[in-house]
Amino acid sequence: MGRQQHLATTSDEPSFKKRCCQSWSLHRGSPYSPQAARHAMLLSRALIPLALAFLTAGASIESRASAPKVTLDSGVFTGKVGSSNTQSFLGIPFAQPPVGQLRFQLPQPIPAYNGTHTVTSFGPGCPQQAFKLPIVDGLPQEVLDYITNTAYGIIFPSDEDCLTINVIKPNTATSSSKLPVVAWIFGGGFELGSPAMYDGTAIVERSISMGEPVVYVSMNYRVSAFGFLASKEVRAAGIGNLGLQDQRQALRWIQKYIGAFGGDPTKVTIWGESAGAISVALQMIANNGNNEGLFRAGFMESGSPIPTGPLESGQKYYDAIVKQVGCSSAADTLACLRTVPYATLKAAQDASPGIFAYQSLALAWLPREDGVFLTDNPQRLVQQGKVANVPFVTGDCDDEGTLFSLSTLNITTDSQFINWVHSNWVPQATTAQANTFSSLYPSSLSDGSPFDTSILNGLTSQFKRIAAFQGDGVFQAPRRFFQQSQSGKQKQWGFLSKRLKAVPFLGSFHASDILNVYFDGELTDYLINFATSLNPNGQTVPNWPAYTTATPNLMTFLDGLFPTTITQDTYRADAMAFLTNMTLQFPL
Repeated sequence: MGRQQHLATTSDEPSFKKRCCQSWSLHRGSPYSPQAARHAMLLSRALIPLALAFLTAGASIESRASAPKVTLDSGVFTGKVGSSNTQSFLGIPFAQPPVGQLRFQLPQPIPAYNGTHTVTSFGPGCPQQAFKLPIVDGLPQEVLDYITNTAYGIIFPSDEDCLTINVIKPNTATSSSKLPVVAWIFGGGFELGSPAMYDGTAIVERSISMGEPVVYVSMNYRVSAFGFLASKEVRAAGIGNLGLQDQRQALRWIQKYIGAFGGDPTKVTIWGESAGAISVALQMIANNGNNEGLFRAGFMESGSPIPTGPLESGQKYYDAIVKQVGCSSAADTLACLRTVPYATLKAAQDASPGIFAYQSLALAWLPREDGVFLTDNPQRLVQQGKVANVPFVTGDCDDEGTLFSLSTLNITTDSQFINWVHSNWVPQATTAQANTFSSLYPSSLSDGSPFDTSILNGLTSQFKRIAAFQGDGVFQAPRRFFQQSQSGKQKQWGFLSKRLKAVPFLGSFHASDILNVYFDGELTDYLINFATSLNPNGQTVPNWPAYTTATPNLMTFLDGLFPTTITQDTYRADAMAFLTNMTLQFPL
């Protein structure tokens, strides 16, 4: 079935609509109001290129209004009317194309703009890594819909010439407006994704209606092998973490040009989800915590400084690509890789393990210590206090690990589980550590993830156990470590999303909180307030107390009639403390 046909079938299914909508209550609508129903339906396609959904409306408005223009240097850029209150400028190059001899090089600044440019559509994504979703027999259609309509079920147009940036602004904003800026970094496991997955028009519109207008920016960055190649050769060349360096270059572009769109370069909040949230956290610790004045706050959904090791930890993946493309005998393998035809190089990248491979979240391509941009294991940089002194918001979904544990269903015994953890995560761990780990993450179905669902959702005898471990190891434990380490050093707020808990096998799965921010939920208002005043609180949302070690408050989003409450960040304390100590000792 074609992509659009599949979506039409999903969106028209009454039972899907009822199940989804009744479990999602938003603060500006009753639990099953038409508005809440619309929002919940949109969750199943929350990560689809939202720009496409706005093209028709944008065209009808544009026919009645002149196309907006902005001048950058000596260049004139013509955008489009995004809605009755907004204007969009999409696909603006912010760095030189990373092609030819600029492949596997640091992003190079764009020369001064000149001439005329039409910027009315998103640019292509950077080269995406091909992957295969796990095929699981017996999953309800509802679960399949959620899986296939996340970022991991979408194929994006891609090209090496991909370093573009997008700006959506209030139509009344001028160069003297000096509005706060929210700079979005997309997620996708550092393997795939595109700014076109998300349209910030609704966020700008909501900010206008709140009387707190903001400018929305989204950026592209290189992913997978093109953005996170890692090896001793990469270290010697000084080109580690190119995807993060792309983001940094985009932030420099914002400093230089956002004023022309009505934004204030001194009021930039960087914000992301999943790999995008991890990126926000890593931008906070990059350059030993020197943010170069590029942003004043961070907002993270499902991502914190992660326990990764040195570039050399990716050597086997680098060597495999070098061998596959025929560069093994070259004196300079990096130079050889720059000459390989794009299709050949991408095929080699695609042959590497993806996020739904058996090793799952022990990713092949991800940020690592490079001695320059990231001078140590990210969690050790946090320990050393090398964190930009800016306020931040961070949080997770309750069942972060379920989606990523569908590729390990052939693990059905305790010994297989321990062997999998040993082989893929901590091969250096001692027997005593393995035994402790096993007791803290038991195979009991009542203890695993989706949490608080009793003995339900056990696809296998080990599924909930693996999901609990992966969710804590990659998301929950690093977030708690980050928040507790920074307590008393800077203002911070934490959250936990427990919505959509009734989704079979997935529960409150990774990325389910996207609805709460991109589709007019509480997080939309909290984000806008935070970008405006460096405090998420405001008149339209419940009070969100700050997070400290003494009072580790979490704004908790729930299903049902009472959609928010404050809980304490004390769950699974022993297990997460053990995980943090183990990953500090044995980073990926």
